[in-house]
Amino acid sequence: MKKIQMVDLVGQYEKIQAEVDQAVLNVIRSSAFINGPEVKSFQAELEQYLGVKHVIPCANGTDALQIVMMALNLQPGDEVITADFTYVATAEVIALLKLKPVLVDVNKDTFTLDVEAVEKAITPRTKAIVPVHLFGQCAPMDELMKVAQKHNLYVIEDTAQAIGADYHFPDGSKKKAGTIGTAGCTSFFPSKNLGCYGDGGAIYTNDDELGQKIRMIANHGQSVQYYHDEIGVNSRLDSIQAAILRIKLRQLDGYAKARQSVADYYDQAFSGSEKVIIPKRASYSDHVFHQYTLVLNGVDRTKMREYLAAKDIPAMIYYPVPLHLQKAYRDDRYKSGDFPVTEWLCANVISLPIHTEMDEETLRYITGHVLDFLNAN
Repeated sequence: MKKIQMVDLVGQYEKIQAEVDQAVLNVIRSSAFINGPEVKSFQAELEQYLGVKHVIPCANGTDALQIVMMALNLQPGDEVITADFTYVATAEVIALLKLKPVLVDVNKDTFTLDVEAVEKAITPRTKAIVPVHLFGQCAPMDELMKVAQKHNLYVIEDTAQAIGADYHFPDGSKKKAGTIGTAGCTSFFPSKNLGCYGDGGAIYTNDDELGQKIRMIANHGQSVQYYHDEIGVNSRLDSIQAAILRIKLRQLDGYAKARQSVADYYDQAFSGSEKVIIPKRASYSDHVFHQYTLVLNGVDRTKMREYLAAKDIPAMIYYPVPLHLQKAYRDDRYKSGDFPVTEWLCANVISLPIHTEMDEETLRYITGHVLDFLNAN
């Protein structure tokens, strides 16, 4: 049995090695390293895949969030609502732009924004909501969009963990994650479901004017070289990464099916145990399983991780500390106990290996040892 990893990027690469090697060599031979044909082709192909009018590639997912907030002309002191249970980048850009992060609790089943909590947090200073499509499935966008429209707010989707997931609306229609709100942002960090071999990101929007402004800001605030109409940044996806992403985009739906198959195996193995809660599949969203995250019920998580590590099974905690208790984001508005669901999750979640290269032997080994620990404790 191969060494078990949270994500097996080597195994994934080996299946597309010939295509990737040739694509990288072609870029090197062309010397079109920045904004070359591969970037433009990837942009067009991702627009077609997502069914969105504008994709603007950029340097990483954090830049994507920052650029959108700059393009929306949010001003210091404006309030932006987001989830307390998420990776720090979501709140980081809000703080960097001197906006005011307003944290709210999440739904205990899906780990995504609690719509009622969002509406209660809205004030006259609120300008935007940033739903995080966490671990591979969407936040409840239909309800969130109604709240946003009622209060005239922007919606910036953080879809770094859910690219390729379909959102299913009550009328039977569907849209890809990241294409529903004002704009969507994603990361192509190597471990993501669609990951490159370095850093990368992209922004999506159906708004022509906003798309043009985003593209300008990402390129030093210029639409014509040396004529700068906006304060901008330097954030671009390089051609080698775009060439790799073009190949992997064609595999993305297959990658999602492989991850869903792993999740189904885990579900079947753990559904009979009272000591864990398996991931909830929301009725309104596909789940593309960027992570497979259990919630432990009366189980010592530290001892479980130590036991699994002794069996060469990695396990991760996403995320161990709520944003409102992080030193950098401490705020007199919030104290321990204010976000009970988030605090409960941070104390009890554990994520198991999930990726596109897992075989049944590996899954039997992992589930067997997890169950052995649960049954003994």
